[in-house]
Amino acid sequence: MEEYKTIYLCLAHMSEEGWEQKYVKEAFDTNWVVPMGPNVNAFEQNLADFANANSDGSKLARKVVCLSAGTAAVHLALIACGVKAGDEVCVQSFTFCASSHPITYLGAKPVFIDSERETWNMDPELLEKAIIERKAAIGKYPKAIIPVALYGMPYDCERIMAIADKYGIPVIEDAAEGLGSRFNGQVLGTFGRFGVLSFNGNKMITTSGGGALICRNEEDANNIMWHATQARDAYSYYQHTEIGYNYRMSNVCAGVGRGQMKVLDNHIAHHKHVQKLYKELLKDVKGIHLHEQPADSRYDSNFWLCAATLDEDIYIQGQEKAYKEVIKTAVGGAAGVVKEVNSAVTDCQPNANVEALRMFMFSKKIECRPVWKPMHKQPVYADAVAYVSGVSEEIFKIGFCLPAGPYVTDDDVRYIVDCIKEAIIN
Repeated sequence: MEEYKTIYLCLAHMSEEGWEQKYVKEAFDTNWVVPMGPNVNAFEQNLADFANANSDGSKLARKVVCLSAGTAAVHLALIACGVKAGDEVCVQSFTFCASSHPITYLGAKPVFIDSERETWNMDPELLEKAIIERKAAIGKYPKAIIPVALYGMPYDCERIMAIADKYGIPVIEDAAEGLGSRFNGQVLGTFGRFGVLSFNGNKMITTSGGGALICRNEEDANNIMWHATQARDAYSYYQHTEIGYNYRMSNVCAGVGRGQMKVLDNHIAHHKHVQKLYKELLKDVKGIHLHEQPADSRYDSNFWLCAATLDEDIYIQGQEKAYKEVIKTAVGGAAGVVKEVNSAVTDCQPNANVEALRMFMFSKKIECRPVWKPMHKQPVYADAVAYVSGVSEEIFKIGFCLPAGPYVTDDDVRYIVDCIKEAIIN
């Protein structure tokens, strides 16, 4: 096959009209090159308008605070929920580390909750079991619950919120991957007390980096903003009665975000289109199963990434070479710095055929990553409490992600599927 461009999982796409450059230029022209300013205010309002609009035409009244990262949003939400050292927080295990690491920043302890099979997200039954048993074990309920919209897929908002309300525990929705996903017509991130958004370079829209926190009311929003700007008290000099953080979004980055809001709906539509095309092209490919949203009409995923599983008995070209060499550099388009390791294997890793598929697709200039490794299987959380069913571990062994970003064309999807077919030997 002829030389092909490299196809990454998901890279943000600038608006063709150049709105991003316009707003960034305004920031420089007006000398608002700081973590506040007109772009930040306008971007927050843009996000609030989007989040507050239900599919049935009704409106919510949520407030949005723009921050330096989605991780910062999780951190500040935990603080606002009163999480302190020694407390426990129930968090989805099948997720990126940014969902759980901020819990440990505060000296609190994550209680990992495994996934239900259909959505791959937090299992409500295991959640309630954990709440009851942790109360019996340590004499108090967990201080917060963090479900995650894995790859954009909505979690069961109705059941999770009902359980949270039953025990009086606030919910922090990690919708970092789920911007624009909805449950029963309502935008993810607006069900709980807080909703986390991310604008990293690989998300639905980007500010190059950055995040936001959706808050239920102005009081919470003001408290978050205060903590995000070093928690300064109202004196003419600097006085602090609480620890604050430098977590506010830059006015320059917010200018990029304002421009990106012009293409958000188009990005969501494109991701859904790519998912539909994968479904059509993979339907007769033996051993490949595309992850789809439940038939229940309440679920409306943005399909930030298209995920699939590979049957264990499918043999892939080069499978005999899987895990034979230690990886020396970061894997992926923008993975950054990684710590060197001495072994090519761990006690919990994708099956050899999944790793072989990743390697084969890489040789074809296609990024094809494994799904997230469950947090309860991470060495750093070896001593953490976990309520598991085996679902996330099973999916981790057989799951992989396919490119779905705005730069991925229909021809790219056809090329990707053709390469998958070529990789399969039996």
